[in-house]
Amino acid sequence: MKIAIAQINPTIGDLLLNAQKILEAAQRAASSGARLLLTPELSLCGYPPRDLLLNPSFVEAMGITLQNLARDLPPNLAVLVGTVERNLKASITGGKTLFNSMALVENGKVKQLFHKRLLPTYDVFDERRYFEPGLQANYFTLDNIHIGVTICEDLWNDEEFWGKRSYPVNPIADLAILGVDLIVNLSASPYTVSKQQFRETILKHSAVRFQQPIIYANQVGGNDDLIFDGRSFALNRQGKIMCRARGFDTDLVVVEFDEAQRDLQLGSVAPAYESEDEEIWYALVLGVRDYARKCRFSKVVLGLSGGIDSAIVAAIATAALGKENVLGVLMPSPYSSEHSISDAVALAENLGIKTHLLPIGELMQGFDHTLDDLFAGTEFGLAEENIQSRIRGNLLMAIANKFGYLLLSTGNKSEMAVGYCTLYGDMNGGLAVISDVPKTRVYSLCNWLNRDVHDGLRLREIIPQNVLTKPPSAELKPGQVDQDSLPPYEILDDILQRLIHNHQSAAQIVTAGHDPVIVDRVIQMVARAEFKRRQAPPGLKITDRAFGTGWRMPIASNWVGIKNAYQTKTTATPNLSLL
Repeated sequence: MKIAIAQINPTIGDLLLNAQKILEAAQRAASSGARLLLTPELSLCGYPPRDLLLNPSFVEAMGITLQNLARDLPPNLAVLVGTVERNLKASITGGKTLFNSMALVENGKVKQLFHKRLLPTYDVFDERRYFEPGLQANYFTLDNIHIGVTICEDLWNDEEFWGKRSYPVNPIADLAILGVDLIVNLSASPYTVSKQQFRETILKHSAVRFQQPIIYANQVGGNDDLIFDGRSFALNRQGKIMCRARGFDTDLVVVEFDEAQRDLQLGSVAPAYESEDEEIWYALVLGVRDYARKCRFSKVVLGLSGGIDSAIVAAIATAALGKENVLGVLMPSPYSSEHSISDAVALAENLGIKTHLLPIGELMQGFDHTLDDLFAGTEFGLAEENIQSRIRGNLLMAIANKFGYLLLSTGNKSEMAVGYCTLYGDMNGGLAVISDVPKTRVYSLCNWLNRDVHDGLRLREIIPQNVLTKPPSAELKPGQVDQDSLPPYEILDDILQRLIHNHQSAAQIVTAGHDPVIVDRVIQMVARAEFKRRQAPPGLKITDRAFGTGWRMPIASNWVGIKNAYQTKTTATPNLSLL
């Protein structure tokens, strides 16, 4: 039996478009001789649909679309379609009104429905808000082959692999007990760095443990802050990769199940990425391309400061949308260095994008004049510095509004973490491209990009060397550099990694070798910047702990354990001056 995987890129809520993509994949699968086609979790509506599921008319339309799709699919091709199903017992027994389901469609009809059993509620997931868990092991028989069905989270509860259970049941183990010949998993698994290696490792463990071949079908594409990397794959009973689809792109792959051997045969295997930088690059390019396309933008605008953050964002945007669709705006102030303009111009020339120069000196004077009386008798400080950023943000928003461009914010994760950014200034934008990329990773990405050819960018230096070597600076006052008010980024990013990703206490971070004074200051900066992050544009997620959907910290809080865990004395909360 030939089994095809449709690695599609759905648009959330566009039922007709998604159905058409499934139909086209089914027609190609049938032409290749496939008997069964797998599509990702909730492939009909796209994942995650979030509160669209609370709209009864949306659920009803999905049911109608499924019936119409079933009618149009090629005969003699069985297709698993991701959809939702009403829980008809909810009004009597309680529980949620919907199931997260896979529909088995064949010869114009929905033959069976399978419900997701394990519903995640961590990180970006909130499935208990919408769905009731299925209670039965899911399988069907096709041409005398017994095929077990699992949906995404159903495969993530192997107690031998994890050393514990997060849910009472293990759907993979239940299917092995039933003696199925093959297990399929239909997923919408968001990308994070190196997640694919982890997926393949956990499924290899399950395949070997239960002596079951497993096929994993994953969604691809960007949906809001989430990026789905695809890379669907199949493992034989020995845990060896039998096929793998492309990463960060739509694909259709076919793998053959040999009934006599009760195992999968070797098919096409897309190569793994050579480095984390390479896969992060393709993830961010896909995230920008899909966010713009699905929000109906064709062009983007961003501020070009001559710094490294705007440089990498401009390169990503150019690869995602084409050089003709990217506008860089240079907005020097009297404090801007000469190389900030020359570096920005050199970058734009390397990328082939258009630029526009808007000096802001006169606008700064106008603000100073207007505020003279009110600010009389006070010293020049952060308020005056940040006016420059807000002027630039205002100009960029004016351009975006006037011409219908998407404004890209260029702040990195290190800045977002400690509040080294300006509300209504450099934080303006419709998408924060690198808000989950630490500063040290930004340098790593730029160096990697300069070494190779990617997405049509030519084999030569893309990021000017001076951008890579000069000290980072906001250039809001004479001679300013980031390290005037921040620790070196190598130190800052390690503290942030330990605090945000590893959930280490201040005492643990200090024990790892960091200065207690710096640790205390960084922790306080992270805590007090929460109100800024809440007002930031959506940012593309590439790590397991991003400042987005899965980050749910209170703004008004004063938990001493977060701010200063290695001291018993409560410290006063600093004022929120770094706006």
